[in-house]
Amino acid sequence: MNISKDLKELVEANVISEDIAGNIQAFYNKKENTSPNKLFIVFGILGALLVGLGIILILAHNWDNLSRLTKTVIAFIPLVIGQLLCGFTLLKKNNNTTWIESSSVFLFFGVGASISLISQIYNIPGNITSFTITWMLLCLPLVYLMKSNSIGFLYIIGITFYACKIGYWTYPHVETYVYWLLLLLILPNYYLLYKKSPKSNFLVFYNWLIPLSIIISLGTVATYFEEIMFAAYLSILGVYYLIGNSNYFKAQKLRNNSFLVLGSLGTIGVLLSLSFSWYWDDLLNIQFQYNGFKPYAEIIVTSIFSIIAFILLLKQFRKEFIKKSTLIEFVFILFIILFLIGLKTSFPVIIINLLVFLIGILTIREGARKNHLGILNYGLLIITALVICRFFDTDLSFIIRGLLFISVGVGFFITNYWMLKKRKSNEK
Repeated sequence: MNISKDLKELVEANVISEDIAGNIQAFYNKKENTSPNKLFIVFGILGALLVGLGIILILAHNWDNLSRLTKTVIAFIPLVIGQLLCGFTLLKKNNNTTWIESSSVFLFFGVGASISLISQIYNIPGNITSFTITWMLLCLPLVYLMKSNSIGFLYIIGITFYACKIGYWTYPHVETYVYWLLLLLILPNYYLLYKKSPKSNFLVFYNWLIPLSIIISLGTVATYFEEIMFAAYLSILGVYYLIGNSNYFKAQKLRNNSFLVLGSLGTIGVLLSLSFSWYWDDLLNIQFQYNGFKPYAEIIVTSIFSIIAFILLLKQFRKEFIKKSTLIEFVFILFIILFLIGLKTSFPVIIINLLVFLIGILTIREGARKNHLGILNYGLLIITALVICRFFDTDLSFIIRGLLFISVGVGFFITNYWMLKKRKSNEK
């Protein structure tokens, strides 16, 4: 849209006066000058990444031919350049987002390169986990000093890798409590960004990265009773779903409402995995000590997230909420009950299958109520996924399995045809 051209036409048509047109033009000129160029910011960050990686590759190619003193000097060059760039940015470009983000990213990788090079030159003992946590802690102040959100993203990725390394990929597994402390250190910046720029693209990235990081790292606390972690996952996913249904996030576009997307998809994914009998068979074979549970991490985490989810559910609980519910909000409570029943019988597997089917039906109903093809087809996909799971899990004949798929396919066609026909009739 060309503002100048449109304003000229409006003035010629006597819709607005020349003074009003001038004020509108001045407003948009001021807005363009004060708002940063998003594409330029992205290219600035990518440029800093590529320059840093290029320097590392050049040094790596000629590394063996250099003396120890030369190596030491070179090891500190990226760090010094990064600090000079950040110092210049703070003094001269403190309002320029491109300079802030690109110089901070360069210094971030400069710190990592210097640590690794000095360790290699002087044979300082260590491993990838100690290197990662040292790197992240040294660069964390940049988030608050430079007000750089890109460093916040890289920090979250770094601590998530650290949690996975010591919690999943190391044997025997090491306690990952440090990860949760490291995550808490970035939350003030997340909150400040939310208060200052609630519609910022940086906040959208935070909204995706932090929940994903928690989901990925949550399983690292499992040590003794891994089966209980399903309750923990369903509780945290319930928290996400309820947050996504809050007034702030409901006003966002779906692609920006990470909590709702992760909560819904994650809950359905966990329920589909629980719709198989393997989990409930394993649960029957577990001998729990009922003479008082020890404060194991799995039980503590499950209790905390369940309480948070229950509090959020109570805050949103009202008559309209129940009418519009797809049952995903209540899954964490239902599963706790089914988990206790599953200690004595495998009957809950049937309830889980019925629950997934009912969620699919209620989602289809919600899509029809809102006249939203995406929600309607999402409900159909839930039922299709359930049918596919049962295709590989039962002794049904191929004829019955084929009829099930045909029924789902016909359902897709009929519901979409009905929805489109309804839209056309409303447009007339």
